[in-house]
Amino acid sequence: MALTSLLVAFNASAQCPQYRETQVAPDDVLWQENPLTLNRSNLKAGKRLYRGKEGGGDCVKCHGKKGDGNGLLSKSFAPPPRNFTCTPTMADIPDGQLFWVIRQGAAPSSMPEHPQYTDEQIWQLVLAIRDFADD
Repeated sequence: MALTSLLVAFNASAQCPQYRETQVAPDDVLWQENPLTLNRSNLKAGKRLYRGKEGGGDCVKCHGKKGDGNGLLSKSFAPPPRNFTCTPTMADIPDGQLFWVIRQGAAPSSMPEHPQYTDEQIWQLVLAIRDFADD
């Protein structure tokens, strides 16, 4: 598997752009575009999932309420959780890569896999995650 570059930062919000050593999704997933329309319903569903309101994961604990990588548990991880507010970083990550990382996890980071989510839920999360960089 190809690997992206590595730059470990200990304050997630201070690092922008934020590089990571992460396995790249297979080509058939990597270049997929989000099939969901960015609308209020899908974005709201994604934000609820992000906050752990729909069961499954609880992204906010690591990635923070603002998506800046400074959640309550963030200091216990090296590298720190991804900073979704960093527009240059997020612009370089294809939708399919975000989908794959949520589904499969991101070894060697602490990002766990999330097999409990449906494909639609993951795509909703991708919309919510992308929204942080637009704020």
